[in-house]
Amino acid sequence: MLNLISLAFKKAKYEKRPALLTYTVAGDSTIKQSLDILKSISKNVDILEVGVPHNTPVADGSQIQTSAYRAIKNGIRINDIFKIVKDFRKFNKIKPIILMGYYNMIFQYGENNFLNKCKVSGVNGLIVVDLPWPENKNFAKKCKKKSIYFIQLLSPTTTKGRLKKIIKDSHPMSYFISMLSTTGGKLKVSPKEILKNYNEIKKINPKKEIVIGFGITEKTIDKLKSADGLVVGSAICKEISKSLRYRQNPVTNVSNLVKKLKNKIK
Repeated sequence: MLNLISLAFKKAKYEKRPALLTYTVAGDSTIKQSLDILKSISKNVDILEVGVPHNTPVADGSQIQTSAYRAIKNGIRINDIFKIVKDFRKFNKIKPIILMGYYNMIFQYGENNFLNKCKVSGVNGLIVVDLPWPENKNFAKKCKKKSIYFIQLLSPTTTKGRLKKIIKDSHPMSYFISMLSTTGGKLKVSPKEILKNYNEIKKINPKKEIVIGFGITEKTIDKLKSADGLVVGSAICKEISKSLRYRQNPVTNVSNLVKKLKNKIK
């Protein structure tokens, strides 16, 4: 059977639109609430990215850092994250889940233990921000044995030669970072320029799915809809922060935002 991630792309392509991927931090602002958000947005999202909170998140901008801080302050642990995924799986068996985090947590947990936990709880893919190619080769092979996609990161400054090697080694999905920035930065390059870079990468192996992330908001998402998939993270974390600040329900507000995002790319 195909990995659920590949099935999600297949469905989006059949509907002639990009896949919509959302990023939320596990345990923000509470374990229950983060699970409720996943359940609520899953009807409009193709792939759910769940962030593992980290106290030194080098790639994350202020919105995601704030979300991670709230979750850590509430005492979230790695086993709680696996439980969130497992509980979500009871609610929805077919929506793909990608865990996104840093290698230190995997190393501390033990690679094999971590992957076993991913498998039994229902994780379909992993993004490890600070484990680049070729250092990630062995770990990516371990992921493959468990039928878990290891998602390579590609950036605008990756050389053509290196890109070819990474894509040759990559699993069916990769993640293109739209610009040199932390997450949530304003688009410093035009959507046209992003798509130009993106299309050059796509040419290397058109069969592999490549999503675009960083700087994607309600305002910019429709300009990038020719991509295989689009990731929205900081805008969602910002919505959670805003809801908490005004004592509103984050589950409702995030669901409404995700619905708007989905409508923009139909």
